Amino acid sequence: MIESRVWPGVRAPRGGEGDKACVELAAWLCVQRECISMHVGQAGVQMGNACWELYCLEHGIDNDGTLPNDKKACVSESCLGTFFSESSGGKMTPRTIMVDLEPTVIDEVRAGIYKKLYHPENLISGREDAANNFARGYFSVGIDVIASVMDRVRKLADNCDGLQGFFVFHSFGGGTGSGFTALLMERLHDAFDRKSRLEFAVYPAPQVSTAVVEPYNAVFNAHKTIPNSDCAFVVDNEAIYDICVRRLAIDRPSYANLNRLIAQVVSSATASLRFDGSLNVDFTEFQTNLVPFPRIHFPMASYSPIASEGAAYHDAMSVAEITAECFQPSNQMVKCDPRRGKYMACCMLYRGDVVPKDVNVAIAHMKAKGEIQFVDWCPTGFKVGINYQPPKVVPAGDLAKVSRAVCMLSNTTAIAEAWRRLNHKYNLMYAKRAFVHWFNAEGMELDEFAEARDDMAALEMDYNEVAQDTLDSYDEPASTTDEQEY
Repeated sequence: MIESRVWPGVRAPRGGEGDKACVELAAWLCVQRECISMHVGQAGVQMGNACWELYCLEHGIDNDGTLPNDKKACVSESCLGTFFSESSGGKMTPRTIMVDLEPTVIDEVRAGIYKKLYHPENLISGREDAANNFARGYFSVGIDVIASVMDRVRKLADNCDGLQGFFVFHSFGGGTGSGFTALLMERLHDAFDRKSRLEFAVYPAPQVSTAVVEPYNAVFNAHKTIPNSDCAFVVDNEAIYDICVRRLAIDRPSYANLNRLIAQVVSSATASLRFDGSLNVDFTEFQTNLVPFPRIHFPMASYSPIASEGAAYHDAMSVAEITAECFQPSNQMVKCDPRRGKYMACCMLYRGDVVPKDVNVAIAHMKAKGEIQFVDWCPTGFKVGINYQPPKVVPAGDLAKVSRAVCMLSNTTAIAEAWRRLNHKYNLMYAKRAFVHWFNAEGMELDEFAEARDDMAALEMDYNEVAQDTLDSYDEPASTTDEQEY
């Protein structure tokens, strides 16, 4: 189904050629919005494994990139070209680059069951890792790899008819995920200034940490990428770990369990780019509807239903129920309480057996309950996408197969709580100048520590100002002279 739009140079067909022309137009529109995915560091590459596994299941692509005969005839009429390119031999190759500064994780991909799916030149690894050091990924070790990465990016971009932008997957806390990603985002901004750059990032969790210097890396990464990123969707390991334990009854969740849950969020966020629907959400629509001010571009993700096979058998999972679940802190993938803040915007991405009427009723019910609060300057607050493709699950995985699901990407001032925690940890270490010498040894100046911290303090203040009511921002009404000048 194609939305009713007027496209320049396209004349509405008449007679029996209408259906054929519509199919050709749909194929052209899909080809014109390619996206390149980039997976950086251990967390980014492992998220990539889970995402491309799910994409292949949803599109019916085998692990070597081949399509069944019954699907080959539909390639030209589908949106496969958004995330996959077709080789001369008829195989589908992901438009993706996986890069890590040390070879271990990339070698696992090269030897894994999807080794024939990826183009070998798009799996890039260095010789030594960043050692959980932002400065190594940004200043020293990363410099040796960035040129080869950008060469592959340009080659992928040249093979696109209408590149829309980039998805960058990484972690805030690792050396490669923070340092090399910051360097990569700068180069993407310089080379593709007009293209969108969206991130899916693993944010430092409150209690669970994989590195002592994680607060340093996260603050430096945020400071460097804020000017070069259009939107960054954040999740944290602790929140997803709790979801796996509490909702899916997994006693000891592995990174594979966590990443498959993240993959469902990513799949829902990109479904309208890859499949047909009644309300498609385009690539650039995310930032248009979710980012009210350039710096405040860190929406958090939630997903529903999250249920094991046994629980799903007994639950109704109506549109109203899955919508309400998304606003529960237990379903949100960042450890902060949205009830302590105000929403600026919510992007509700439904898929499967969903009709617009049910969505409107569910959203109206949530508004009527009064449990969610929006900033007073954005009373509407909701962007809705509906996609016909039902959610898929990995065979023998954790999630139950369901007929409908929703992913909510919400920009809320409550996430300032997460930034506040991070800044506090940073201050505790930097007050003693702990571990600073490791960053200095890789070319980082001491002034950059204070500059990055000041920038994060300004980001906290930005969220606090946004949360204030509009009328509270002014002590008295503007004078007539002021109004005329304005």
